[in-house]
Amino acid sequence: MPAKNAFYAQSGGVTAVINASAAGVIETAREHPAQIGTVYAGVNGILGALHEELIDTAAESAETIAALRHTPAGAFGSARYKLRGLEENRAEYERLIEVFRAHDIGYFFYNGGGDSQDTAHKVSQLGEAMGYPVTCIGVPKTVDNDLPVTDTCPGFGSVAKYVAVATREAGLDVASMAETSTRVFILETMGRHAGWIAAASALAREQDGDPPHVILLPEVPLDEQRFLDRVRRSVEDFGYCVVVVSEGVKTADGRFLSDQGTRDAFGHVQLGGVAPVVAAMIKNHLGYKYHYAIADYLQRAARHIASATDVEQAHALGRAAVELALAGRNAVMPTIVRESDSPYRWHIGEVALEAVANREAKMPEEYIDGSGFFVTEAALRYLRPLIAGEDYPPYRDGLPDYARLRGQRVARRLAPFGT
Repeated sequence: MPAKNAFYAQSGGVTAVINASAAGVIETAREHPAQIGTVYAGVNGILGALHEELIDTAAESAETIAALRHTPAGAFGSARYKLRGLEENRAEYERLIEVFRAHDIGYFFYNGGGDSQDTAHKVSQLGEAMGYPVTCIGVPKTVDNDLPVTDTCPGFGSVAKYVAVATREAGLDVASMAETSTRVFILETMGRHAGWIAAASALAREQDGDPPHVILLPEVPLDEQRFLDRVRRSVEDFGYCVVVVSEGVKTADGRFLSDQGTRDAFGHVQLGGVAPVVAAMIKNHLGYKYHYAIADYLQRAARHIASATDVEQAHALGRAAVELALAGRNAVMPTIVRESDSPYRWHIGEVALEAVANREAKMPEEYIDGSGFFVTEAALRYLRPLIAGEDYPPYRDGLPDYARLRGQRVARRLAPFGT
């Protein structure tokens, strides 16, 4: 049987290591030319398939593909674009199959979170129904660390490392100036429904009194008075207070503290900056001078300080996705299975896409301490190995030297979508 081509796409918010997974997919596919022909990458994720905008990765050198391992963001372009259900949106799914058929694509590797795993699952079902079966393998990715089953998600370990480092460094800054200047510093992290990223800031604390002094998690409804009391006590005891707040913190009645009243492409509530809301609360009730920072894209793009564990796992999961496909597996996602905390040991497992599609893994109760403002030792044991090790990119002229793709496009064979 002649080799089928493969389609690879990146989805949702990018990370410091999503390209390491891309490298794992492409490099492993190249090792098996008898089974996999060309790997085509979607321009801007799944939109590349819908609009037949494909990049021929065979035109990229082995050195360039290898360099993806140390390059942040989405090298082929990503998109926040959710395909709706098959019943209400069959045309888009049928278009995917038409493009796959036109370019002899028999493998689909979708690198993303829960929504993306749902799409890959539906494509596997529709391909079978349309008489054009496609092997669909999910590749996990999300900085929020909120995919179930897998021990961790590529992207999280590096953002966790960034936030822990930023908390320690900013804490030293504030402590050195608190007597005559800023008393409270607030760092806002990503994390809509799960507080994993904010929780990772706890790794910065080496001894009692070190920052962070308060962590606000989406899993714990904000009690404003208890929070303000905690901030006041920190300033009285230590001279300053560092607060780390997840963007998804909610009020007691379930409203996002920073709800802008709009929704994004996935239908999620569009969140504004929660840090200025918290800062105003502190200023109005306690009168302390404050500063705040919103880590935003900086936290997920920080490849210069990526976790070596995270890079290794991202690449390994991309490789494992291809190996699963070649082994005849379909509609599955490779996972990280933890064997031990210290020394940290793990291996690759797998899970059916339907078990992770559109599902979120929040922080378990045993990871949140009784006050609701910090994490437990169990959480720290889980988090520590995920930020371990450094994997610095090469530098040129004082700056990271990241990969640049040729991005050679594949000739279209179909009419534009929707015409």
